Amino acid sequence: MINDTILKLDQKAEKDSTNYQAHTINISGLTYAEVKDIAMDVFKNNFEKLSDDAANTAFIRAKEITEKFLNKLMENNPKGLELAKDPDFQCSYYEMQKAYARTGDKDLEALLVDLMVDRSRQTQRNILQIVLNEALLTAPKLTNNHLASLAIIFILRYVEKGIFDFNGLGLYFEQHIFPFLPSLKVNDTLCYQHLEFTGCGSIGITVYALESIFSDVFSGLFNHGFDESVISNRSITIGKNSEFFIPCLNDVTKLQVNAQNLKALKNLFDIFKISSNDRNQIEWLFENNKFSAQEVKDKCISIRPYMQQLFDIWSSSPMQNVTLTSVGIAIGHANIQRHVGKFADLSLWIN
Repeated sequence: MINDTILKLDQKAEKDSTNYQAHTINISGLTYAEVKDIAMDVFKNNFEKLSDDAANTAFIRAKEITEKFLNKLMENNPKGLELAKDPDFQCSYYEMQKAYARTGDKDLEALLVDLMVDRSRQTQRNILQIVLNEALLTAPKLTNNHLASLAIIFILRYVEKGIFDFNGLGLYFEQHIFPFLPSLKVNDTLCYQHLEFTGCGSIGITVYALESIFSDVFSGLFNHGFDESVISNRSITIGKNSEFFIPCLNDVTKLQVNAQNLKALKNLFDIFKISSNDRNQIEWLFENNKFSAQEVKDKCISIRPYMQQLFDIWSSSPMQNVTLTSVGIAIGHANIQRHVGKFADLSLWIN
């Protein structure tokens, strides 16, 4: 236990308000054990008074999530231990403990731990810190169905993934789609209304068809290719340049443009300083030999048959109309990270 000066703030709460008793500690270099003591003190001083049995269960759960968080913090961001002195961080810590103490939900526990690790990296008040604080309050209001929906919408609509063959696409489905499918439901309008209610997303009138998402992001995979003669027929001066043309993935007797999507192709143009005429002609070849929407769907299902389930759910619910808020992105990101392990930093999407 810490013997240094600890100032406990006794507060009186007005009706319908919540106050936190934060500990101000004038030391540096906090240890794991010291931070754990602080966290459990905050919980004991703030959690509602319950019956003996309920209070004992709540304390055991709070201790459990505290230890799991600190273990993960030590692995991923040990400097975050210093934030135990910060009142705002203590409030977020307490919300994490309180949510798990009330539910005992293991999936929620893992999600909250990941959100708190992300929160530990924010030492200054900024938009990311504010969003993560709100995500910690919002996540306990969601079921596994909501969390799975956020994860899939996030990964499909907001994450760029470098995939260059169908084997890679299959692995992508395995890692980023399959873990969440069992939690999704067909025709579940209420799920997305609740996500809107909790501030995780908004349901618009624009339809983001799943076939179009795959076609736009992975255009190079869903391409019929063209005959080699087309290059000369369209007066492409760089000829059969291997930087730009490769054997078609879907028909080895033909060629296709060597780019995952239009954005990657334009970057390639800039790198090799391609002339305006060649750019226009190569881009035309790229765009005009794409699979149809039905062909994209059929190909995805042929790679992993369970993708039929996702196509059915996506097209039969407001999932195809949802745009995520910053809070929805943060929770979706944490849920993806919980299943796939190391993932790109949240600051790529929220900064």
